[in-house]
Amino acid sequence: MSKPSPESRPIAENRKARYDYFIEERFEAGLALEGWEVKSLRAGKAQITEAYVFERQGEVFVTGAHITPLKTTSTHVQPEPTRTRKLLLNRREIDEVARATQRDGYTVVPLELVWRKGFAKLVIGIAKGKKQHDKRATEKERDWQRDKARALRR
Repeated sequence: MSKPSPESRPIAENRKARYDYFIEERFEAGLALEGWEVKSLRAGKAQITEAYVFERQGEVFVTGAHITPLKTTSTHVQPEPTRTRKLLLNRREIDEVARATQRDGYTVVPLELVWRKGFAKLVIGIAKGKKQHDKRATEKERDWQRDKARALRR
């Protein structure tokens, strides 16, 4: 399975996903993009906060990811910023994503958009939704870590 690599450069991050979900497993998926989308990604014009991943007929797609078209995009291309884009995964990973979406309480969320060896990759995670008390506990733990680090610096 292709795991996220440490030598990747971030384009966009979905920080809300880490707050709303317990991330259990991560995958790095390629994206089927058009030329204008690649140019926009190189300029950093992407947002994946509202995006979600779904499986249909043995293929995995991401929808809701917003890639803002550049003003210099060709005049004959009609860019659609939030179109549904196909994710490129191997069969074993597709099967695992499909199984995860059918389990109760589980979903697949986009975590970050990165460059890896010149290719745009979407890091997706199999996630279980947090309850409100879990979110409060996460926030309390984060505050405690911040206070502890502040105290150790003194």
